[in-house]
Amino acid sequence: MNYLTSAVVLVLASAAPALAQQGDSACTGLRDTVIDGAQIGSARVMPAQGAAPAYCEIRATARPAISIEIRLPMTGWNGGYYQAGCGGFCGILGRADAGASWVNAMRPGLERGYATATSDSGHLGLSVTDGSWAMGDPGAERDWGWRSIGETHRVAQALIGAFYDGTAERAIFQGCSTGGRMAQVAAQRYPEMFDGIISGAPAMDYTGLVGVKMPMLIQANTDADGNQILGPGEATLIGDAVMAQCDDVDGATDGLIADPRACKIDLSALACTGDDSAECLSGTEMATLAKWREGPRSADGTQLYPGGIPEGSEPFWWLWLTGNGQGGGQLVNAFAGDFGRYMAYPLDPGPDWTPLDFDSETDPARMAALAEVYNGDNPDLSAFRDAGGKMIVWHGWADSIVTPYKTVDWYEKAAAQAGGEAALKDTVALFMLPGLDHCGILPGPGGINADALDPMTPLEAWLDGGAAPMSIMAE
Repeated sequence: MNYLTSAVVLVLASAAPALAQQGDSACTGLRDTVIDGAQIGSARVMPAQGAAPAYCEIRATARPAISIEIRLPMTGWNGGYYQAGCGGFCGILGRADAGASWVNAMRPGLERGYATATSDSGHLGLSVTDGSWAMGDPGAERDWGWRSIGETHRVAQALIGAFYDGTAERAIFQGCSTGGRMAQVAAQRYPEMFDGIISGAPAMDYTGLVGVKMPMLIQANTDADGNQILGPGEATLIGDAVMAQCDDVDGATDGLIADPRACKIDLSALACTGDDSAECLSGTEMATLAKWREGPRSADGTQLYPGGIPEGSEPFWWLWLTGNGQGGGQLVNAFAGDFGRYMAYPLDPGPDWTPLDFDSETDPARMAALAEVYNGDNPDLSAFRDAGGKMIVWHGWADSIVTPYKTVDWYEKAAAQAGGEAALKDTVALFMLPGLDHCGILPGPGGINADALDPMTPLEAWLDGGAAPMSIMAE
């Protein structure tokens, strides 16, 4: 890894305009060429917009089918490289201007003058919940799992060299959700590739989260006739009761739960008694809620995945878990469904499979081979730490689909592996954020969402030799 001292930063800052003063022909001349084995399809100059400079937009393909988009500032390149992860099952390149931490978030890097890149992770999908591309295709699963990370970096570096006649002095990776999983994988499989990594709400254990936990959430919320048990009305009732009991546990009445583990909830008053005129929860609804809170367990009570759905996440259930009665939500069904059909098992069961077919006693073990391909929850960061890497990990306590408890569990294990939290803090800074939805997609209490976060500024300062970050909130 190449770290920029203050002196080198000054030299690079003065040299970067000379490197980056490119004419249009330097961009369009890359079209229909082959560079370092990558086929360049299109290359065009895109105008400056907002805080982002004019840039050369390049679409390239790394064999066999990884589509990559690279954006190279026409002026003011800062000498660095920024790579963005993708969301869900990926498969789409056209969202490169999305918010700071969601799908293909290239914008934060480009606005700061970085050469930027992202990919579709190796396949074309109808949507980010479409997993049919993986049916009987272990090569595509490998590309999605890890290979696209390294190939995107390789192709981008070759184009940086061709366009600027220079090399990137710093590399940063940022992603959320699946992009957060990719960030974790990057630290494991490519420990020397990125100087800094930002891992947001990481779905770091896909086989455990999407393969085991999500089907069990769906099974717990489905009655014998196939009907949904907890819906948006129950979510509101539960959320109001939770906030009434937990809001001030942290000493502030602000509509935020600082840590749901600190509040001991008693929702027995919501149980129907048989003569209730007010809203209440039936015995079946109370049983489903209990299963959602404790997380997936085997028949003998063994915890199959750390923790359940956190208190304080109820305002966001409509999108992820329950729907809202108006066609919205229940994305958990879409992710769990296609993952089980096409991605979770060595022999894909195919389109007829549903999450209700999941067997908690036998199916988790069947996913072991794919866990090696997809997952990034290994707590051993020694190679990344030895390379001098710095990582910011953040997660919202109100995330109802990618549980924050897994991130805390991983951090505690990583600390033990490193020889204690003090040692880990030289490499990893963890931020658990009250009231934040998954990746900050939906605004929470007080309007907190992805736009309220700025992990890039403290990461850059940390890489420049500053202290470990104390906050990732935007100023």
